[in-house]
Amino acid sequence: MNEIRNFCVIAHIDHGKSTLSDRMLEYTKTISERKMQDQALDDMDLERERGITIKSHAIQLDFKHKNGQTYTLNLIDTPGHVDFSYEVSRSIAACEGALLLVDASQGIQAQTISNLYLALEHDLEIIPVLNKVDMESAMIEEVSDQVIDLLGVKLEDIIHASGKTGFGVENVLNAIVEKIPAPNGDSNAPLQALIFDSLFNSFRGVIAYFKILNGTLSKGEKVRFFNTGKEYHADEVGVLKLDMEPRDKLGAGNVGYIITGIKESKEIKVGDTITTVANPCEEGIHGFEVVRPMVFAGLYPIENEDFEDLRDSLEKLQLNDAALVYEPESSAALGFGFRVGFLGMLHLEIVQERLSREFDQEVITTIPNVSYFAYTKKGEKLTINTPNDLPDQTRIDRVEEPFIRAQIISMPEYIGTIMSLCMDKRGTLTKQNYLTTDRIEMTFELPLAEIVFDFYDKLKSISRGYASFDYVPIDFRPADLVKLDIKLNGDNVDAMSSLVHRSKSDPFGRRICKKLKELLPKQQFVIAIQAAIGAKVIARETISAMRKDVTAKCYGGDITRKRKLLEKQKKGKKKMRQIGSVQVPQKAFLEVLKISD
Repeated sequence: MNEIRNFCVIAHIDHGKSTLSDRMLEYTKTISERKMQDQALDDMDLERERGITIKSHAIQLDFKHKNGQTYTLNLIDTPGHVDFSYEVSRSIAACEGALLLVDASQGIQAQTISNLYLALEHDLEIIPVLNKVDMESAMIEEVSDQVIDLLGVKLEDIIHASGKTGFGVENVLNAIVEKIPAPNGDSNAPLQALIFDSLFNSFRGVIAYFKILNGTLSKGEKVRFFNTGKEYHADEVGVLKLDMEPRDKLGAGNVGYIITGIKESKEIKVGDTITTVANPCEEGIHGFEVVRPMVFAGLYPIENEDFEDLRDSLEKLQLNDAALVYEPESSAALGFGFRVGFLGMLHLEIVQERLSREFDQEVITTIPNVSYFAYTKKGEKLTINTPNDLPDQTRIDRVEEPFIRAQIISMPEYIGTIMSLCMDKRGTLTKQNYLTTDRIEMTFELPLAEIVFDFYDKLKSISRGYASFDYVPIDFRPADLVKLDIKLNGDNVDAMSSLVHRSKSDPFGRRICKKLKELLPKQQFVIAIQAAIGAKVIARETISAMRKDVTAKCYGGDITRKRKLLEKQKKGKKKMRQIGSVQVPQKAFLEVLKISD
């Protein structure tokens, strides 16, 4: 155990975690030159295309230290985007130390601080690394001062490195061996192993990744999942190199994988404890954070008969993405589907994309909304996940919406535009302080519903990419919310209903009506598009009917002949309007989501 080091790499998005991990893999010859590629640990096409890490990735390196001893290093590369902070919390639970990576050209940003606090809560040893020092725009002295202020370390403790050129990688690996403590567990105690990730393999079933805190795990042993109580034989155990490498047994402090042939994804829970049936542990491992979804949206198959396929796909995706929660629901407009919880809009986008690529499931997504609490006049407390859950206004005493504490770090010249953006989103400034002369930290309290759509994109554009953003949920507060219905020829399209603040309902309703007018195809009859709150219509657009020129064959002659033909056409249109139904194309549902303020 003294020769094992478990560590993760944490940083803000785009500070070079995956690139530095690549250089470590090259330096320790974990990956041959032939197999080496950029973002070697990011195994999804989606991650490479976008240049972001979505999933944590574990891999084992063998490093020969300058004292001649060979050490086993278990590296977990983590995502940097605020939507995937749950992946970071899971990685941190499986480590004793962390490399805190700071981009020398950008300095400390919001997610850097957020991830640092997560690591400190778990008592991890922090090694500060200044990355991208080879860039012309690198501000080595200024950023070093920021790191010293944040961590209280000495200047010589900060390691300079470059993920691009490989400079400083040996120093980083030496520091990992010297500063990060070896895992402290007892190999002779009953087995206690924490599951920190899992994935589904169509040939081998569910594969769980774990870290052994105490005891040993051998191939062929009968194991029990502590919280679900299920028992299985360990068909294969091993360590995570670039591919899985089987081992006969793994001792305390090791990170590895287990295959038990489980086909039911519900039987493995991330955060559960693995123990042996012969010598079980007394209690499960505590302190694993349960993730709460922030944004809810309906996912519906394009064809109703694909409903069961979509259920299977979501179940398999949930194994690989512990933050995904879903339950069945139905809609008059879209048939049967699922209400799915996400951590943010990027998470929603990624799940949609993964369903399409990995499971060949094309879905229709309804307007996302957050979860509210409604209190009735009788004192009942209702959880509102969809606009249709909201009871009649006459029964409601009050509605409460979730609030978040947002931390924004930017340059002083953008204070005005950032403040006006947050005020427009019903936010209040609670704290403002200068980290350095050219870095300011602002803390706002904002309703979650106001930031889920396009807040992050707007913040980036008004600050020219210099603002960074992180948030934590704080509490629920009373809000004046109304249910906005969209009607087509008097019929509600329930999939387009949304809950909005009363002050924003008029402009939001007008924008949706205008957008639908552009998107809906013309019919043989007039289509009225209305936005309504209860019985009150607040916005309307009209799509005129497609008209055939019935008078084209009349040349000359009496005007009454033309009038007669027009009257006949008018009657036909009226009759058609009574029996005709408006088909809403899938494109319209997707485009309405993109409506920005």
